[in-house]
Amino acid sequence: MVEAALPTCRFHRLFPDAPEPRRADRSADGMMGVRAYRYCEAMASASALGWYVFPPINFGLRLERNSLYWTYEGANGWMKLHGAQFPGFASYFGQIAPEGALPPLFLSASREPGVAQIWPGLIVETQPGCSLLVRSPINIPITQDYEVFEGLIDTDRYAGPTIGNIRLTRTNSDVRFNTEYPLFQIMPIQRQAYANLSSELVDDPAALDWSGFMAATARNRNHPERKPGHYAADSRRQKRRELEPA
Repeated sequence: MVEAALPTCRFHRLFPDAPEPRRADRSADGMMGVRAYRYCEAMASASALGWYVFPPINFGLRLERNSLYWTYEGANGWMKLHGAQFPGFASYFGQIAPEGALPPLFLSASREPGVAQIWPGLIVETQPGCSLLVRSPINIPITQDYEVFEGLIDTDRYAGPTIGNIRLTRTNSDVRFNTEYPLFQIMPIQRQAYANLSSELVDDPAALDWSGFMAATARNRNHPERKPGHYAADSRRQKRRELEPA
């Protein structure tokens, strides 16, 4: 039997009722301004990279002095966070996992004050030679109450939980996470794209593509290369041509 080819990303969801990952979109989940969406191909293309990952439940975090507390929808108040299982997951995991397997934590507090590790309930596989970048949602304004650390996971050979790390930036303030709003954005990256990088600094102006420079920076609005949205339209046409089957 021929094994089916591995998709770009294969998501294993261990929290059954958690929101599904969703392809990121060019509108930055509807948060991008219309003018930027129409004319700024650079922003739109970046926004559409990868998938949105959502919190598995509505929950909250709170930093008091150097201690983290957490709660979730239906909980009876706030609890000090050391390491917390997803509600009801331990018993479910015992039914589905091989004997001896330990259920991963949903939340855990780092030694650094205000830093929490979050597992949305996913284990992600990528194609050989491909890692997974976990980061904040691109071009989506986020609350000023926390920031997302970026991380690269070698998900072509690492079969553990796909986690992300955040840092609360305010104390004595409830920070809420909702299942309807992306928590992370994840995207596969070929390791060859960031391994053995090389660069060159050129100080010789004669080596510059001046014709391309002049076309890109022409100030005359009547210039065919300076019509509004010309870069976006040309870029989309070129991408369509590149993706057409040979």
